[in-house]
Amino acid sequence: QVQLVESGGGLVQPGGSLKLSCAASGLTFGSYAMGWFRQAPGKEREFVATISGSGFSTSYANFVMGRCTISRDNAKNTVHLQMNALKLEDTAVYFCAVANIPNTAIEEHEYANWGKGIPVTVSS
Repeated sequence: QVQLVESGGGLVQPGGSLKLSCAASGLTFGSYAMGWFRQAPGKEREFVATISGSGFSTSYANFVMGRCTISRDNAKNTVHLQMNALKLEDTAVYFCAVANIPNTAIEEHEYANWGKGIPVTVSS
């Protein structure tokens, strides 16, 4: 049974940084792409970033380009999302997900399992 547990969320001031982590179990971690999505209050869930199973390929949503870095440690079955220069509009629940494929994936239907999500609040 695949389990994904996010951590590292919380309250941060505008311009600040936060690093989200996701611990995975129950799968051959390095065989699958991983992704981060977010859902702001009153909005639909949206893609944030993805990384291939090997870690060599990444892709980002335009709104986080240059501000976020996704990384993974296949030895520890973890994926991270470093977020810098956070904005008020980054406030959302952030979800970790494991894709059905080893390559980068930006569509929700390409993801088989999801974490429960972790809130990130950007506020002064």
